[in-house]
Amino acid sequence: MTTVPQRKDAARNWHRIVEVGRRLVDEGTPVQLNDVARTAAVGVATVYRHFPTPEALLETVATPGLEDLVAHAERALAGSDPWATLRDFLFVATDAQIADASLPPVFAARTNALPHTIELKRRLTEMFGRLLDRAHAAGVADPGVTQDDMVPLMCGVMFAANAHPAATGQDRAATARRYLTVLLDGLKTR
Repeated sequence: MTTVPQRKDAARNWHRIVEVGRRLVDEGTPVQLNDVARTAAVGVATVYRHFPTPEALLETVATPGLEDLVAHAERALAGSDPWATLRDFLFVATDAQIADASLPPVFAARTNALPHTIELKRRLTEMFGRLLDRAHAAGVADPGVTQDDMVPLMCGVMFAANAHPAATGQDRAATARRYLTVLLDGLKTR
C-alpha cells in the first residue's frame, strides 16, 4: 500500500504539533489537544486531523524512545552473557523512562491508539521475555520469577524513583538505578 506524501504545510503543522506535545510532556503538563492547537498556532481541526486523541499524540512523542529501546533489545539479544544482557537492558529501560516523560504513561496504558505503538510494545515484551528466558536457562536468574512478575516490579522501581523527594532528573536516575540494583540482586541466583 502506498501513501500519499503530505503537503509541506501539513508536514510543517504535524511537526509543530509534535514539538508542542513533546514540550508539554517534558513540563509535566497534561496533553489537551485544544491547548496544543493554541500553542502550536494551528486550528483545532488540524490537530484532530493528525491526532484524533491525546493518546495518539503522546504515543507519537514516545515513538523515538520506544524505537530506541527496541533497537537496544535487539542488540542485547545478540550478546553472549545472559545475565549481563538482561541487566544492561533493564538499566537502559529504566534510564529511558527517567529521561523521557512520555514513556511511562505509554508503557502503563492498557490500550494504545496507534498500531505502531502496539507493535513496538509487543516486540519489546517478546524480546524482554527472550532475555529473561535466556537468563533462566543459563541458571543465573531465579526461575520462579516470571516475566509477569517483572512488569509490576519494574513499575514499582519507576514509581519509587519518581516518588523519592529528589530534586533533579539526575537524582531520580540515580535512585532508579539503586532500586533496580536491589531488584536485580533479588532476581539473580546465587
